[in-house]
Amino acid sequence: MHPPESDDGPRIEASSGGQPSRSFAVPTRLTSDHRLEFRRLALEALELAASSSAKYVAIDLGAVIEIDASGLGVLILVQKRARERGMRVRLERVPMAVAALLDATRLEPLFEIERAH
Repeated sequence: MHPPESDDGPRIEASSGGQPSRSFAVPTRLTSDHRLEFRRLALEALELAASSSAKYVAIDLGAVIEIDASGLGVLILVQKRARERGMRVRLERVPMAVAALLDATRLEPLFEIERAH
């Protein structure tokens, strides 16, 4: 069972051939308190993408207001599992604070990143 979907907030999208297969809402706080929910949603999206021969999984971080080491850990896990399946992880609408953290931790090269405007 999937959580209710809405048009606001960050999303995870499994895409194949440029067409989204499924989009999932993710927490606005990617912290230890929300890590299990985020991990479940992210891995679910990855499995859906892999089963539909998708080239990438997109994670929309546009509404993320907080991220800590737990949130980064989930992003790294998703990237590792995607790479094992020959897929990419695209981080979309990445807020400046999140981009700065990815840069400071030298994790930026692991992802395709589209910064927030």
